[in-house]
Amino acid sequence: MIVFPNAKINLGLYVTEKRPDGFHNIETLFYPIGWKDVLEIQESSELRFESFGIPIPGNPEENLCIKAYHLLKAQYDLPPVHIYLQKNIPIGAGLGGGSADATFCLKALNDLFELGLDGDAMRSMVASLGSDCAFFVDNVPALASGKGEVLTPYSIDLSNYQFMLVNPQIPVATPWAYGQITPKPMTTSIKEVLAQAIELWKENLNNDFELAVYPTYPAIEAIK
Repeated sequence: MIVFPNAKINLGLYVTEKRPDGFHNIETLFYPIGWKDVLEIQESSELRFESFGIPIPGNPEENLCIKAYHLLKAQYDLPPVHIYLQKNIPIGAGLGGGSADATFCLKALNDLFELGLDGDAMRSMVASLGSDCAFFVDNVPALASGKGEVLTPYSIDLSNYQFMLVNPQIPVATPWAYGQITPKPMTTSIKEVLAQAIELWKENLNNDFELAVYPTYPAIEAIK
C-alpha cells in the first residue's frame, strides 16, 4: 500500500499559556498543502524501516512510523511490515512532516489490515505521538487549540492563491522555540482575524514564534 503524507502550514500561531504538564496551549489554523512524502507499507517477515531522500536524524527504530506501528501492534495482532519512506518534506521546518508520516502510517495499517478504526479512535491514538498528529487523520483545514490536538474543522478555501515556501536549511527545534516565548492570552481570536479580508492578514495574523526565532536566526527574518 502506498500513501502520500502531506505537509501543513499554520495560519497564525499564538502561544497562550504554559500548561502544568510542561506543554503549551496554542491557537492556530492548520491548513494542508500539497508538498508530500511517499510512504509504502508491505507485509514482511520482519519489521523494517527504510528511508530515502532527506536524511532523517536519530535511530530508525525510533522513527514515528515505527512508533505508530507499535501503537497498533499493542492492541491488534499485526504481522511484521516493511515500511519505505521517501522523505521530501523538510525536517524542523514547522510543516508537520513527521506527524503526517506517523498518522498516514497508522491510517494505512488500519486500511491494509482492515482494523475498522474510526476517526475518533485514530485521533486518540496518534495524539500520543505528537501534538499535531491528530490533524492529519481528517487532513482538512481546522482551528487547533490545546496542544494542537483539539480540532474544529474550519471552512476556508485558498485554492485561488499560491503558497511560496522558502527553505533556508535552518532547522529550528520546537522545544527550544517554545522556551523563548512568554505566553499571553489573545486579544482577538484567530477566527475573527481569518474572517477579515485576506489583505488585512499581514497586519493582524501573527505567529508568536517569529519574535522568538528572528533574534537567533536573522536570515529567517530577512526572508519574511
